[in-house]
Amino acid sequence: MQYRTIGTDPKTRREVSVLSLGAMLMGTLTDEATSFAVLDRYVEAGGTFIDTSNNYAYWIDGSQGDASELLVGRWLRSRGVTDEVVIATKLGARPLAPGTGYVENGAGLSARAVREQAEQSRERLGVERLDLLYAHVEDTKVPPAETVEALGALVGEGTVGLLGVSNHWTWRVERARSLAAQAGLPGYEVLQYSHSYFRRRADLPGALSVDGDQGVVTGELLSYVREDPALTLVAYSPLLGGGYTRPDKPLGPAFDHAGTRARRTVLDQVAAETGATVNQVVLAWLIGGGIPVVPLVGASSVAQLDESLAALDLELSAEQRGRLDSAG
Repeated sequence: MQYRTIGTDPKTRREVSVLSLGAMLMGTLTDEATSFAVLDRYVEAGGTFIDTSNNYAYWIDGSQGDASELLVGRWLRSRGVTDEVVIATKLGARPLAPGTGYVENGAGLSARAVREQAEQSRERLGVERLDLLYAHVEDTKVPPAETVEALGALVGEGTVGLLGVSNHWTWRVERARSLAAQAGLPGYEVLQYSHSYFRRRADLPGALSVDGDQGVVTGELLSYVREDPALTLVAYSPLLGGGYTRPDKPLGPAFDHAGTRARRTVLDQVAAETGATVNQVVLAWLIGGGIPVVPLVGASSVAQLDESLAALDLELSAEQRGRLDSAG
């Protein structure tokens, strides 16, 4: 396993594995026994960076999203590894009532909501401190300073370690970080966005904005991370939910452009040259690029996880990486 440091403050920064494991469907589509087996295998391989959220997976079971955090909490207690792993969770996109969604009825990022959601996540996970807490989706009804101050207070109290942000426009991230710096408060240091080798169109309307999808990595976001070494980029859905390899998992209109076809050709060529799977090439490309990225992978079986773990042993040549970078 390879590792990198996230965060800059000696009091809160953590060393994490360069491959993160997502627990989104654990406790719903993935049963407890299988989930525990996947988590055990991940830790056995040296993995230390587990990702969940306070709303996973409400769209599966019609709940508010307790299942994933509760399952991770049970696993932590049963294995006694609370201090050995870094648990990241998220708040803001939890439905306020079962059977509703975050768009029309989300908890949001007000000071009260931030404090209540963080406390509830600590209880479900059974931990005294949330190692990494993300502001999950934008809440345009709340002044950014209110959210910044609420998150900073939790860090100051010691119930939260590092702060992250997911699915926000880049300018909102910078505004929040500037406000935090001006107030002498901790700011966002980990950014989690949808990112993979195939480029997803960001101009198509998203769930929260007619201007496009703010959850997609763009050139602007990559430039932002490149220029600030304090930031870490975590890429969710790096394998596109099976879209690289499974005909029954179509990529959809966001990938229907010439660049996808050009990148598919080179990706297949490099996979054949290396003897690796397409998925492994994608993960190796993300991990070893000029902007280091932490891929966040899901796994519904130990075999799926093992395929992703094997990507850590794949070294792309400079020539192969050059072809992958320049395609499309």
